[in-house]
Amino acid sequence: MFEEQLAHHRLEVLPEGHREPARAALGTVLDAGTAISVRTVVGGASGALVHRVDADGHGPLLLRIETARDSFRDPHRTYACLRTAADAGIAPAVHLADPAAGIVVMDFVEHQPITDHRGGPEGVVRELGELVRRLHATPAWPPLHHDFAGLLDQMLATIEGGGLFADRVLDPVRLELRRIVETYPWQRHPQVSSHNDINPYNVLFDGQRLWLIDWETAFSNDPLADVACVANNFADPSMFPDTWRTMEDALLRAWLGHEPDLATRSRLTLMRQLNRLFYGCLMLSASLGATTSRPPEATLDALTVDEFREAVGSGRLVLGGPELLHEMGKMQLAAFLDGSEAPGFAEALVHAAM
Repeated sequence: MFEEQLAHHRLEVLPEGHREPARAALGTVLDAGTAISVRTVVGGASGALVHRVDADGHGPLLLRIETARDSFRDPHRTYACLRTAADAGIAPAVHLADPAAGIVVMDFVEHQPITDHRGGPEGVVRELGELVRRLHATPAWPPLHHDFAGLLDQMLATIEGGGLFADRVLDPVRLELRRIVETYPWQRHPQVSSHNDINPYNVLFDGQRLWLIDWETAFSNDPLADVACVANNFADPSMFPDTWRTMEDALLRAWLGHEPDLATRSRLTLMRQLNRLFYGCLMLSASLGATTSRPPEATLDALTVDEFREAVGSGRLVLGGPELLHEMGKMQLAAFLDGSEAPGFAEALVHAAM
């Protein structure tokens, strides 16, 4: 029997309580008697257990086990999104996705450095734009809120009430959010299936093409939300001070299929701001309850990129730890406020509704 052949020591890298569900999941995918080896893969910020499974006579598989659930990490929603993306060739092939058990078995992609992409940084954003266009063409998934504006309002309210900041410190953030929300033409286009977290950790390069992974934040959203996410993570002025606008236009052309107009560029400028706020609230909410020893902060002062790198390099901030997420969240809020003073932002507010 498969269960007898798959001895406990094969899954001993898993916490004991997860071994039997993993054994059952693999038993539905692999033939009885298949010999396997399992090794841990470093995961992202979700806390999921991620492992590579090598099986005789089968390509490598990825075994993912959820360890927490909340409004974002809801397998009943996200696994349906994952299957849709896999069927569209955007995510790796899925062999099993059991939302009740919180387990996914899918193809394992041998990740190559994205710096080896034959198109360079511009080629990466162009290919991501094409993937986003294909994703948006799939049937729309359920939203988390009636629209992105309402979701951001709710997320910011959680941070405001979480005791991380002193009273009124977040008022400038709230005012800037209101200014953008009142300007952005939310009803211009219907919401579409969106990944909402296209960052370098959620993009795999197999040497030939890109794949999107980690669909915990998948839900229907404004069409430009994913585009803004790609732009902020792969074509940010801090990374490409001389070429980011060229890269942004390449991204828009790949997503649209034609040259972007001024109104679209302006809406993307506003959505890039909202994406920064989304990430800031997401990271700060992850630190709620885990940073209770610190007093409420009296300012929105944040680390610079160089200071952040030094703190991580010295070990003062630990990757995946609540203090690191707290500092990253503040950096995103600072970027959100700084962006409202950036050249061209006032003009974007005027032209976005055109």
